[in-house]
Amino acid sequence: MSSVYLCGFMGCGKSHVGRQLAAAMNRNFIDLDRYIVNNERMTIPFIFEKYGEPHFRKLEAKYIRELSDDNIVATGGGALINDETAEYARKSGISVYINTSFDICYGRIKNDTNRPIVVNSSKKKLHELYDTRDEIYRRNAMCMVNGCTTDTIIVDEIIKLVRFFEKYGHL
Repeated sequence: MSSVYLCGFMGCGKSHVGRQLAAAMNRNFIDLDRYIVNNERMTIPFIFEKYGEPHFRKLEAKYIRELSDDNIVATGGGALINDETAEYARKSGISVYINTSFDICYGRIKNDTNRPIVVNSSKKKLHELYDTRDEIYRRNAMCMVNGCTTDTIIVDEIIKLVRFFEKYGHL
């Protein structure tokens, strides 16, 4: 078995789907953002304010390396935009891009004060970031699932991909 790293834009459903996927596959679920908060003993907004986004991205990369033991990991929205982190995820498991439309993501995140990028950005800026990251997720993830469908379908698709990957060693 190998770890499954869920990536995608903020609000795409990584944590929600990840919990369901972990239950269905009888694996541990780890929300990377929550893991960072617990280990650093600081909120994400505080880390961004005190140390900046580049420091937070380094923390994501550091902690992803600690979580490579048959877990379901909901990465932060920016974790796999780092090419080295994405490469590590590919080597230690399977990375899956949950491709959810901007409108759905925005509807889920627009009032979330725990997301510094959301708090400090207009809808237009977030859409531009979404478009930029979409290209990066497509490049850095090993496979992609449609995030604009039901949770059950998303989980089932990821399970099929993981089983294929674990049986054949590649996609």
